[in-house]
Amino acid sequence: MSHLYDCVIIGGGPAGLSAGIYASRSRMNTLLIERAKYGGQATTTDELENYPGSIEDCTGTSLSQRMKSQAMNFGTKFVKDEIIDVDLDGEVKVIKGKNDKYEARTVIIATGANPRLSGFKNEKELRGRGISYCATCDADFFTDLDVAVVGGGDSAITEAIYLTKFAEHVTVIHRRDELRAVKSLQEKAFANDKISFIWNSTVEEAVGDEILEELVIKNKITGEKSKLKVNGCFVFVGYNPISELFKGKVSMDGREYIITDEDMRTNVPGVFAAGDIRKKSLRQVITAAADGAIAATTAEKYIEENKILG
Repeated sequence: MSHLYDCVIIGGGPAGLSAGIYASRSRMNTLLIERAKYGGQATTTDELENYPGSIEDCTGTSLSQRMKSQAMNFGTKFVKDEIIDVDLDGEVKVIKGKNDKYEARTVIIATGANPRLSGFKNEKELRGRGISYCATCDADFFTDLDVAVVGGGDSAITEAIYLTKFAEHVTVIHRRDELRAVKSLQEKAFANDKISFIWNSTVEEAVGDEILEELVIKNKITGEKSKLKVNGCFVFVGYNPISELFKGKVSMDGREYIITDEDMRTNVPGVFAAGDIRKKSLRQVITAAADGAIAATTAEKYIEENKILG
């Protein structure tokens, strides 16, 4: 028979770890389940200098380890398992993993989202070595350098404009002959002297020995290939929420992000979502950590209210 926890957190990124700290500190019997690496997306960031109060040379991995240690010190239990099914109806939620089954009064979903890869050669190999998926995180590393942005939607153009505050020049590479971003963003980008555009083109390959040096670009109409020397390449072709497991079990938006209120409640009583998995405007370590704290606090209130009612 599986053990009944007050709170089971699915996902060990900053949202899940923060939820663990707050839930355990509130004397809730808490279990955090992670299938891979603690820290999630944060571990792909070599330097995390925009997290308030971060120490010198703070990395996503080192911050995540400190958060995990804090949670453990407050009493959070940790287990490595891959969740394959969940039953979120009823007062007791059932979480089925490949290794074991877990029961909980409350569940916090913190499975995160993965940046969608563009798919060019060496993209994975040079990730974090010139190739980034977050301008807010990494723009400062490219001060006075030349960078490229792959994409043409709102995120890509917003980030291209943001990058001009740091970079010497920003080249937007888009596979169509016009941007998909809203007109107001397009106007700002076209009016910015530090931004230029390469149309009807895709990145074929990232080239560099240990660090990005240039991109091989292919024109989709002519088939012609060219090289663009850059120090950085920011890919903004979207995110994929890791939400497959919860389809049909909690409410999602059209892009399959979980919908919550400001207290992280989903439409299912006793089930909460925190971090990149939920519909939100800013996906950063600080907002994920805040979500986790709110979710755990709301989960504790839910248990107390149900004790009163029951």
